[in-house]
Amino acid sequence: MTSRAPALDRIRVGSAPDSWGVWFPDDPRQVPWRRFLDEVAGAGYEWIELGPYGYLPSDPERLAAETSRRGLRVSAGTVFTALHRGPEVWRETWEHVARVAALARAVDARHLVVIPSFWRDDRTGRVLEERTLDAAQWRDLARQTERLGREVRERFGLRIVVHPHADTHIDTEENVARFLDATDPELVSLCLDTGHYAYCGGDSVELIRTYGERIGYLHLKQVDPDVLATVRAEGTPFGPAVAQGVMCEPPAGVPALEPVLRAAGALGVDLFAIVEQDMYPCPADRPLPIAERTRAFLRSCGV
Repeated sequence: MTSRAPALDRIRVGSAPDSWGVWFPDDPRQVPWRRFLDEVAGAGYEWIELGPYGYLPSDPERLAAETSRRGLRVSAGTVFTALHRGPEVWRETWEHVARVAALARAVDARHLVVIPSFWRDDRTGRVLEERTLDAAQWRDLARQTERLGREVRERFGLRIVVHPHADTHIDTEENVARFLDATDPELVSLCLDTGHYAYCGGDSVELIRTYGERIGYLHLKQVDPDVLATVRAEGTPFGPAVAQGVMCEPPAGVPALEPVLRAAGALGVDLFAIVEQDMYPCPADRPLPIAERTRAFLRSCGV
């Protein structure tokens, strides 16, 4: 009988500030950054993401010192973009992207997670723009994202991985497929967030099997199906849904992560699998025990 382990030995597990309830650069309800670094290392993780720019130190030398002395390494930075709005947003977008990409590259990260902008405010639910893109907006989204991928690669040596996300225009199976089919695989890869994809009705295993060559990064996350049913029925925005506990501790939710990891392992490529359990806001003492249990669970899955 063949062990599962060899198929998963190219998957590198990490965590992120998100799993400590961190959504913003500065918020009194969030865990302080030093505590996050101490606890994520203590929970047994080696890899982390930067989280919102400005939460962790933005001086590269200080960030490198703070992470290395705890045995931590950085896998990626994260940016939010609104590239469907056309060339007029490029300059503002690039100023933000360049800051994050420069810091990520300075601490030897290799990826930049790109999250589309929200069509409704994730805290208040106020509708900001149409939920559905028209054909011209889809073209702008595809072309501008390709440009971003090219510029980030050429200037910083990073690969962008676009993150389908609830309450954005890249969310459902249909929209993810449309986006992937419209963009160049050499320039644009996908960050598959298993929780967000399930939240929007998608099947992560099927996506990996269908678009395996486009999967460049993973976020491991689960949703509570009962809470999700209520959220869908009531049309709850993503932020309040998180506050209601729609994202839950593995292995209590969906999708099951073992099949996702096996499908990802079967691709035979190096992949980061970063744990992200959205729970903003949360008590400061809540994240560490969950992180420890989640790391033990993932070890039981072979990673």
